[in-house]
Amino acid sequence: MEFIGYIMIGLFIVVLFQKLVPTKGVRQISVTELKNQMSVPNKQFIDVRTVGEFKTNNIRGFKNIPLQQLSKKMSELSKDKEVVVICQSGMRSNQASKLLKKNGFKQVTNVKGGMSAL
Repeated sequence: MEFIGYIMIGLFIVVLFQKLVPTKGVRQISVTELKNQMSVPNKQFIDVRTVGEFKTNNIRGFKNIPLQQLSKKMSELSKDKEVVVICQSGMRSNQASKLLKKNGFKQVTNVKGGMSAL
């Protein structure tokens, strides 16, 4: 029975590790670097938090596409432009970055620490 507990802990660690580890090919920037990027043309700024979170606090220039809707709304984004992704803490934006890369977006940037780092 103890063996099963170790397996469960191991699986939990693997799943957590996969969510936290940056995706290969996804650029990671700080919120300080984000401020410099906001004026650069030809970038798409996406906030993957819920609609309620976005309405409460958001950054001008970011479009709200909640993570749960990203697969369906990906066609609204251009694969020819860099996509900069933010969420509350960086976990959902990391997941969104992985999803975008998997679907052929070549230039994807994740904001480390998300809105909490502002």
